[in-house]
Amino acid sequence: MSLPSKHYETLLVTAAAEHVLQITLNRPESSNAFNTHMAREMIELIEGLSLDPEDNRCILLTGAGERAFCAGGDLKERKGMTDQDWGKQHLTFERMVRAIINSPTPIIAVINGAAYGGGCELAGAVDFAYASDNARFALTETSLGIIPGAGGTQTLARAMGERRCKELILSAKPFSATEALQWGLLNAVYPLADLLPAALGAAKRIAANAPIAVRQAKQSIHRGLQMSLADGLAFEIEAYNRTVPTDDRYEGVLAFNEKRKPQFKGR
Repeated sequence: MSLPSKHYETLLVTAAAEHVLQITLNRPESSNAFNTHMAREMIELIEGLSLDPEDNRCILLTGAGERAFCAGGDLKERKGMTDQDWGKQHLTFERMVRAIINSPTPIIAVINGAAYGGGCELAGAVDFAYASDNARFALTETSLGIIPGAGGTQTLARAMGERRCKELILSAKPFSATEALQWGLLNAVYPLADLLPAALGAAKRIAANAPIAVRQAKQSIHRGLQMSLADGLAFEIEAYNRTVPTDDRYEGVLAFNEKRKPQFKGR
């Protein structure tokens, strides 16, 4: 298991299991809200892993403590910002979200508490999300004079549908983990004590599969949904064809016929 060599001030990066990396938003005194420094560290980490994943095949993203996953942008840091400074900071947030969405390595959110504002948008940016049964969600931006700007109007509309997304964003009202599950934002809800083990189980199943195949499948699903069906089918075949000449494809078929567990190498 490879860990980034750099120590991060706002992120805790640990090996959760073989081939599974855990990233913990580590500002519990601020409900793990994003300040500029955290966003820059996240960009550096995720973009670095995108360029060189080494043997990391799945990422868990969670928050420190048991109170909050992420409270969104740090409004204390933003107090008194000029329009120009606000805009410059937001460009950093935008790049961070794009790095998460475009990560070739699957990212699972492990939402262990409040996910408000940008924290809720993070839940929409990852590949899928699990939450504790006491988690709470809200897109509060319209109550602050802005709108979601970290992908929320797009990713949440795709996850929950246009009409539900409009209701939640225009009203800025909180909603529960149970509602988030019913509406399509979450994949499962667990008691807090069971949340991380359940997410880790899913991550380990992903990590046990062929890494190139997983990355190609992720890309085909995500990009295909932005296309017509005909174009999506064509894109799928291009992604499929990239897996055919890999060592992992040979190993997968051989292991099946030899009735053993495959040993994928990501090549």
